[in-house]
Amino acid sequence: MTANPYPLGLRLTGRRVVVVGGGAVATRRVPALLDAGADVLLVAPEISPALRAHADAGRLRWLPRRFTPDDLDGAWLVHVAVDDPAAAATVSTAADARRIFCVRADDRQAASAWTPAVTRHGPVTVAVLGGGDPRRAMTVRDAIRTLLDARKGPFLTDSVEEGPPLNTSGGAGGAGAGRVALVGAGPGDPELITVKGWRLITEADVVVADRLVPGLLLDELRSGVELVDASKIPYGPSRAQEEINSILVDRARAGALVVRLKGGDPYVFGRGGEELLACAAAGIPVTVVPGVTSSVAAPAAAGIPVTHRAVAHEFTVVSGHVAPDSPASLVRWDALARLRGTLVILMGMKNLPVITGTLLEHGRPADTPAAVIQEATTGAQRVVRSTLGRVAADVAAAGLRPPAVVVVGDVVAALAPA
Repeated sequence: MTANPYPLGLRLTGRRVVVVGGGAVATRRVPALLDAGADVLLVAPEISPALRAHADAGRLRWLPRRFTPDDLDGAWLVHVAVDDPAAAATVSTAADARRIFCVRADDRQAASAWTPAVTRHGPVTVAVLGGGDPRRAMTVRDAIRTLLDARKGPFLTDSVEEGPPLNTSGGAGGAGAGRVALVGAGPGDPELITVKGWRLITEADVVVADRLVPGLLLDELRSGVELVDASKIPYGPSRAQEEINSILVDRARAGALVVRLKGGDPYVFGRGGEELLACAAAGIPVTVVPGVTSSVAAPAAAGIPVTHRAVAHEFTVVSGHVAPDSPASLVRWDALARLRGTLVILMGMKNLPVITGTLLEHGRPADTPAAVIQEATTGAQRVVRSTLGRVAADVAAAGLRPPAVVVVGDVVAALAPA
C-alpha cells in the first residue's frame, strides 16, 4: 500500500531553492517560488526569455552551465525541470544525499516531493494533491476555484462585505474544432485577469505567453498544456510576430484550444489585431477577451487618476518605443505638447529623455507634474514622482527599468496630500 503524502506549507522567504532546467516547466514554476520569497538559484546552460528577464532584474541568480552536486549546498528544496531522466536522477541522488526534498517534472514517482495544483484567492491558497495524478488534482482544483469565485466573502478577500456571485458558467466553444482566444492578462497582479480569461487558460491545450504575463497564472495551467514562451524582452531576443501567428494557426488547425496570453489588453499595443487577422485569413475562429490595460491600471496603482474633475477631462495613450525624431514615428508629439489633459506613455523608458525634450520644445511647461511607475500592481512596483523637466534624470538616478508607464499631467498631483 502506497503511503499518502504529508501536506505542508513551506515558508521559503530568504531560503535557497535550486531550479535545474530553463525551459517551459521552469518558466511555470519559478514565479511561484519568487512570490514565496525564495532565494532562487537557476542552473541551466540556456534559459527561456521570461526566465532571463527575472535574472536580468536581479530576482534570481542564474548559473549558465550544467548541474553539479555542489549547487545544492545550502539549499532547502530543489526543482528538477528537465526531461532527461539520467540528468534528473543525478540531481535526485545529490538531493537525497543531502536530505533535501526534490521535485521532479519528469518522474513524480521518483520525486521526494510533489507540487500541488494551486488556486489563490487573496490571502487564501488552496493546494490539491491528486494521489500522483496531476489531471485529477487540476480537476478538483478548478472545481474548488469555481466554488470560491461564486462565494467570495470576508475570509477570501480583503472586503468585509460579500459581493454578488460571479458567473463562471459557459464553455470556450464547440468541441473538436480548433480555436484561438486572445486573452488580456492584466498589468501584473495575477488576480486582475478576468474570470473569463482565467477560465480559458485553465481549459487551454496550448498557451502562447508574453514576458509581461503574470507568472503565477502559468503555475495554474493544467497538466499537459504546451507552453510556448513568446517573450519579447525589450531590445533583446524576440520571437518574430510571423512565427507567433504561425504557431496560433498551426495549433488551432490541429484541433487545439490556443490561448494567446498577453500582458495588459490584447489591443493596446499588443499586436492582437495582427494575430486576429492572421487567424481570420486561415479560417480560425477567434475570441477576444479584454484585459486591464496598464495605461490606466499603473497610474491607479500609484494613486494617480488619469482623469479628475476640474483637473483633466481627457487622457491620451501613446507608444514611446519609437523616438519622436524618428521617421518611423506616427505620433504628433507637437500636438500632444499643446494638450491640457493627461498623457500616458507606454514603452517609453529608452526614449524618455528625447520624449520629454520634445514635449518641452513644443510648449509643455517644465513644471508639469510627471510620474513613472515600474512593474505596476506587483510586489516590485516602484514610483518616481517628478516634473516634466526633471523626470528623465530622476528616473535614471533611481535606476528604474522597463516595464514602466510614464504619466504627464496635473493629475499626478491631484490626489497628493495637501
